[in-house]
Amino acid sequence: MLVTLCVTEITSWGVLYYAFPVLATEINADTGWSVVSVTAAFSGSLLMAALVGIWVGRVLDRRGPRAVMTAGAVLAVPAVLLIAAAQNLVWFCAAWLLAGVAMGAVLYPPAFAALTRWYGPRRVRALTVLTLVAGLASAVFAPLTAVLAEQLNWRGVYVVLAIILALVTVPGHALGLRGPWPEPVDEGPVTAARAPARVLRSRAFIALVAALALSGFVASAVVINLVPLLVDRGIDPATAALALGLDGAGQVLGRLGYSSLARRLGVRARLVLVLLGVAGTTALLGVLTSAAALIVAATVAGTARGILTLLNATAVTDRWGAAHYGRLSGVLSAPLTVTTALAPWAGASLAAVVGGYSPMFLVLAASTLGATALALASTPPQLSERKPCTTSL
Repeated sequence: MLVTLCVTEITSWGVLYYAFPVLATEINADTGWSVVSVTAAFSGSLLMAALVGIWVGRVLDRRGPRAVMTAGAVLAVPAVLLIAAAQNLVWFCAAWLLAGVAMGAVLYPPAFAALTRWYGPRRVRALTVLTLVAGLASAVFAPLTAVLAEQLNWRGVYVVLAIILALVTVPGHALGLRGPWPEPVDEGPVTAARAPARVLRSRAFIALVAALALSGFVASAVVINLVPLLVDRGIDPATAALALGLDGAGQVLGRLGYSSLARRLGVRARLVLVLLGVAGTTALLGVLTSAAALIVAATVAGTARGILTLLNATAVTDRWGAAHYGRLSGVLSAPLTVTTALAPWAGASLAAVVGGYSPMFLVLAASTLGATALALASTPPQLSERKPCTTSL
């Protein structure tokens, strides 16, 4: 199941997410639709994925991932073909909304929920492997999309990618996720039958949602605006692209080190420390001027964001156990997906308001400090005396 999800997540992320930035400029040039409108259609798909993810989490808790992820994969294929065939902007936007429905059923949240139930106490290792491997989606599909775009127009590229999606993800989910769906093992402090409803209304859950949504917004805005920041500092685009690549390498290092961090620190301390790391590195990017120093800061910033991905994946089980992971994580992921979708536009707008990318990064750093303050209230009282998690390792 883990191998299957590694393969299908690389493909799903590559086709449904990472191909778009490569093709957006060509779509604009070919159709005349503004870049803002084209990007808005893509952002709309992420917002739709956030809404659908709440329902998907409920279904997955009851029935397992095979049916819902296979259905999402089946739906994704005609959605991509409709994107390729779009004759006007309304059609294009509607096709992306349909793709968003598919995203809600095939991207990280349902995959995280599946591995959390299947792997139980070994879930951190499984989640780490998945995020490490699926993190290669951009490295595989961005160059592949660019190569295809040299031979085909953007419509033809999406047709080829839809075929790849159909050949890999539909049979992958249908045949590779057939393992029995185990009964949930409640590892958390809340065990009553109505626990999910109580958790959703609790101060700790609301604070956790707010902290992760705000930090996700900052992380996405930093990634999208890193190259413009460096170019604005006088660094050539090739070196700026190298810094962005090293940011990705830092994320891999962070994920590799997460198990050690989980063994040594408790739930709240872990989240607070990582958010402080995001705040500090974001501030450094806003004030440093040396190219070498900026590249190092970008790598360290990537390390913190890499850990943040796994903190998002384990936030529910660390606090409330795995019994209702799908439902709780679906609600938790929705605001995070929304803020991530809004970050590219909001970050550029913020830079215009505050007078440049450097002050914008400082504002983002201050926002992360706000997320850190929220994180202090994100742990249920029952966990206040618990030792750092070791069973997940």
